[in-house]
Amino acid sequence: MTNGVTGSAIASGPRTRPHRLQGRIEGPSLRLDRRVHAIRDDLADVFLAGSVIAPRYVEGVARQGILPTATMHARPDAASTVISQLLLGEAFTLFDTAGDWGWGQCGHDGYVGWTRLAALGEPLAASHRVAAATAAVFAAPDIKAPLIATVPLNALLAASDAGERFVAAAGGFVHRRHVAGLTDAAADPVAVALGFVGSPYVWGGRTRQGIDCSGLTQAALLACGIACPRDSDQQAAAFPAIGAAARRAGDLVVFPGHVGILVDPDTILHANAHWMATVVEPLADAARRLAPAGFHRPAARARSC
Repeated sequence: MTNGVTGSAIASGPRTRPHRLQGRIEGPSLRLDRRVHAIRDDLADVFLAGSVIAPRYVEGVARQGILPTATMHARPDAASTVISQLLLGEAFTLFDTAGDWGWGQCGHDGYVGWTRLAALGEPLAASHRVAAATAAVFAAPDIKAPLIATVPLNALLAASDAGERFVAAAGGFVHRRHVAGLTDAAADPVAVALGFVGSPYVWGGRTRQGIDCSGLTQAALLACGIACPRDSDQQAAAFPAIGAAARRAGDLVVFPGHVGILVDPDTILHANAHWMATVVEPLADAARRLAPAGFHRPAARARSC
């Protein structure tokens, strides 16, 4: 380890539970954003051992989402605030457990929280991603077969061929029109976001069944191969600011605690609590309610799955 960290393992060999270490640092402890760094008062990710002081450091265990969606919570309690969602196939590093809950960090955006252990499984190599706002999973490779599940945009699938029109994935069969290769990104985040119009506003949501403001912009950008953080302030920090006169379709409009995407220079698409839905409306109307803080232009960056 770097920066003078020393540590000794509690266990060695293959691990099915988080690997705990004791360590020390040399120099001051940094103040890091706990939304995207696995730090608690009682433990921290071992990779942060050279930066923060913690009673113990934990080497996480690789997991991934095995349900279409799983809510992430602020605490290991179903009644606690939902902070995000983990989608099928997304990577999750598990650092701690409490009963039937696991605490860890999402691979796609670094977000940290609690989710049910039943939602996590062994990592499988993905071959496809869901490219439709919602993909139907059928019981057989036939559009007339019973529907057994739906899977959201950006979920990752370990799929195999099942004929000309279907792939076998997610415990059933998904039409090829609903999936794409991992490197086959959508071209236009506005077009992707328009597929969510009418979706209910749900705090912490990331899917067509319910989505919040930054979940919408993140979903649209991820579908286009653009890495994007989870929260509106993080998105503002991640993408360069532009002047109001230069704004165009696809730019993000950031408000205090809110974000949307421009359909054109004078029209915003956003999931919002005013309408409790995902809507397209004049930017001027939203601005009267919220007072925009600025405009930001997403720049293409490699996606992390």
